[in-house]
Amino acid sequence: MLVKKSRYKDAGSFEPAADGSEVFAGVRPRAIGEATGVVEHEVLATDRLDRLARHYYNNDRLWWRIVDANPQFVFGPHLLGPDMAGRVILIPKIKE
Repeated sequence: MLVKKSRYKDAGSFEPAADGSEVFAGVRPRAIGEATGVVEHEVLATDRLDRLARHYYNNDRLWWRIVDANPQFVFGPHLLGPDMAGRVILIPKIKE
């Protein structure tokens, strides 16, 4: 069961297979809209997602907003690191 404020609350469940068996006990991926009200951040070799979230949102648990705003990166750990130094990523405005 998801809490009311979950970012997955509107994601649907997986449908049962044709034989009625459960395909996957989880929720489908959620739709990610385009980031609005963004700030461009030049990545430093020492940057970490949680630290950027703490800096921009005063909450290190909101790192996923940064990942969502940068869909060209497949997975969070690929977003930052020494090879990303000097690249620009988007930091979206926190939604009210």
